[in-house]
Amino acid sequence: MLPRAGQRVTVMGLGRFGGGLGVARWLHAHGARVLVTDLADASALAGPLAQLPPGVRTRLGGHERRDFVDSDLVVASPAVARPWEHPCLLAAADAGVPITTEIGLLVATLPDRTRVIGITGTAGKSTTSAMAAGALGAAGQRVHLGGNIGGSLLGADIGPADFVVLELSSFMLHWLGRQRWSPGTAVVTNLSPNHLDWHGTMEHYEHSKRHIAQHQRPGDLLMGDRWPELVFATRVAPCDDLPPLALPGGHNRANAAMALAAAAATLERHGFARDRGAMAEAVAGFAGLPHRLQRVAEHAGVTFYNDSKCTTPQAVVLAVDAIADRTPRERIHLIAGGADKGVDLSAIAELSRTVAHVHTIGATGPRLVEMAHALGGRATHHGTLEPAFHAAADGCPPGGAVLLSPGCASWDQFPNYEARGALFVDCVLRRIAGGVPEQPGR
Repeated sequence: MLPRAGQRVTVMGLGRFGGGLGVARWLHAHGARVLVTDLADASALAGPLAQLPPGVRTRLGGHERRDFVDSDLVVASPAVARPWEHPCLLAAADAGVPITTEIGLLVATLPDRTRVIGITGTAGKSTTSAMAAGALGAAGQRVHLGGNIGGSLLGADIGPADFVVLELSSFMLHWLGRQRWSPGTAVVTNLSPNHLDWHGTMEHYEHSKRHIAQHQRPGDLLMGDRWPELVFATRVAPCDDLPPLALPGGHNRANAAMALAAAAATLERHGFARDRGAMAEAVAGFAGLPHRLQRVAEHAGVTFYNDSKCTTPQAVVLAVDAIADRTPRERIHLIAGGADKGVDLSAIAELSRTVAHVHTIGATGPRLVEMAHALGGRATHHGTLEPAFHAAADGCPPGGAVLLSPGCASWDQFPNYEARGALFVDCVLRRIAGGVPEQPGR
């Protein structure tokens, strides 16, 4: 499946933010004849197009069957929903053309899968991955963090003695299951309904997640209480002796316990004497990732939190619970809503009865307000983020908090969750600077 010089490779999906750039560059560097195809046109892809190496061909504004059939390898973007139904991918499969993904190519090049910690879950996988990498680094190991977090690791200088931490999404794991690949250490933070628009059913979502451990071997390590019938690997218990954490919330303490245990057990498997104190301090001191319950600032007694990465209702509940450790619930103004992924939103609506107010945005906003009012809760639909932010900030008393924790995807109004979070942060900074703009209708 690895590229050969002169091999014809079709990369399906460049992405407006260059998600396919890493694999296209890597393939080109290995002598492959690369064609990148994308549904978007050249104007929408101007940025990443300018970064493609000379000699990489493009087909933009749509996919053509011939590019998938007349090829030696297809590299599909994990973002392509229900790939088992996509006509171009079906045509490639019918023609006997191998299909893989960037993560599939990466794991095929890694020198030692037993030095890989793979982390998945509905919520907390990014934080847990970053914590595990930090713990390994604190133990003096050379570690690489990638997968669904950070940039591409294809082409990175990963040596046989290095450790790798991969955040693995359900999309990635769907494809990795076709390769029958699982990491040497697998961590499952939690599972709840998510991405049902992509998977179709909760059963398919969980089936995809299961691939993180499905193909493990004797001697491998598995953390999490899911799938008790999987008996290939040794179960690892989370650590329970952590110092106080910089991040709020019981769920982050659970993430930290899993990250530390996974890192320590992986090191022990390879004969390293763990420096438990330094590893625990690294995990406990982790300040968080952007857009993941990020404490942006405190202004006029109000604390602002950016949790734009939160795209499930259950994760909203965890975020509110975490903030409630430091701020009374009745002083929390929640901003929620966005694109509809086909999941039950009642958990967000229930919060409208305990927090100060729920300010909704996006496609799911009107339905959230309707559900909240049916429960006797407090909620208002504002449409877009800026008016929702100003209503929340204006109504929040000193000692309170404004929390952006959408519980929904961003793509109805934003290209990604980072852009949504960046706008929230910008609103906070403009408010602090005194540059609050006049809102329409005021």
